[in-house]
Amino acid sequence: MPREHIFDEAEYERRVARTKERLREEDLDAIVVADPANMNYLTGYDGWSFYVHQAVVVTPDREEPVWIGRDMDGGGARATTHLADESIRAYSDDHVHSPHDLHPMDYVAGVLEELEVDDGRIGLEMDAAYFTAKSYTRLQQNLPDAEFEDATLLVGWVRIKKSEQELEYMREAARISENAMQAGLDVIEAGVPEYEAAAAIYEQLITGTDEYGGDYPSIVPLMPSGDHTGTPHLTWTDREFEDGDPVIIELSGCRHRYHSPLARTTFVGDPPEELEETAEIVVEGLEAALDAAEPGVTCESVEKAWRETIAQYGLEKEDRIGYSMGLGYPPDWGEHTASIRPGDETVLEEDMTFHMIPGIWTDEIGMEISETFHVTSDGAETLADFPRQLFTT
Repeated sequence: MPREHIFDEAEYERRVARTKERLREEDLDAIVVADPANMNYLTGYDGWSFYVHQAVVVTPDREEPVWIGRDMDGGGARATTHLADESIRAYSDDHVHSPHDLHPMDYVAGVLEELEVDDGRIGLEMDAAYFTAKSYTRLQQNLPDAEFEDATLLVGWVRIKKSEQELEYMREAARISENAMQAGLDVIEAGVPEYEAAAAIYEQLITGTDEYGGDYPSIVPLMPSGDHTGTPHLTWTDREFEDGDPVIIELSGCRHRYHSPLARTTFVGDPPEELEETAEIVVEGLEAALDAAEPGVTCESVEKAWRETIAQYGLEKEDRIGYSMGLGYPPDWGEHTASIRPGDETVLEEDMTFHMIPGIWTDEIGMEISETFHVTSDGAETLADFPRQLFTT
């Protein structure tokens, strides 16, 4: 029995059914899913085992997906999924980092033969973080009659619209994000090492709320400070905060692998007028973009609302300002599908979710204020309730 019913079995059945529809549309006989978030989405499998090769195979005709992983992780599949024993296949440990001529994809190829798709059109997640070049070549060697197709985003586009239970987990993650952000802001002051702020944030990310705990997020808290706030993806160091330091905090609470990212900027001491003005512009542009987000509009039109707002103040930003997200494993909580940027003509639909992060990064300053939002019939519902402003210590 699963250790915890994160979703009922019917929800997984609906997800698999939609994936099968996509396989038929793409004329694929199978898909080998290697992205751990997609594996979780289709089966519920949840374990820190993605550092070795694993996969979920879906075919249009087989009722259940087939989970494939290391033998010691088979018990984890039984604990976290609704799959029948015959749908859980485990390869022996001598396939792992083997000095012999063995590779986990040799075993996966054998499963594909058993499913009678070894001479069919097989989709692979060619750009997934954990699907390696060697995985691809071993499948080619083992299945010379198969035709392999890039299906990296097939499951991602199935995932883009969330169920009510998924949305509830994201709302719970937002409560964790609020607590963690406040913990970080409370600790930051002159003389405090950056790692102490990171520790305070992490404590809240795991402690969660009085009602429920948190999970590990797909991305560590990002915390560039001082002269480095124009570089958004730096983490913490041993350095102590100093008077005059701007500090960016980007983090996400995580609940049953569902995220709700949140970013804010604070300043140690009295902030310069330029930073205060930039914060006001970012908030105005963010709110204009949120006001533009509703079913039927495109991602690029939402970005346009932001771009036209900041252009009034002589500012421009070339990077995208948001992306679809939700369920995730390291190294990313993004779905890699729709982006809020010029040229993305994805039409927003009800129950899509995005992280909108219209940061301004220059050689002189960095400013981030972000929101995770849910597309509703009435527009954008932001999941966190946290002041949109430049904070000071």
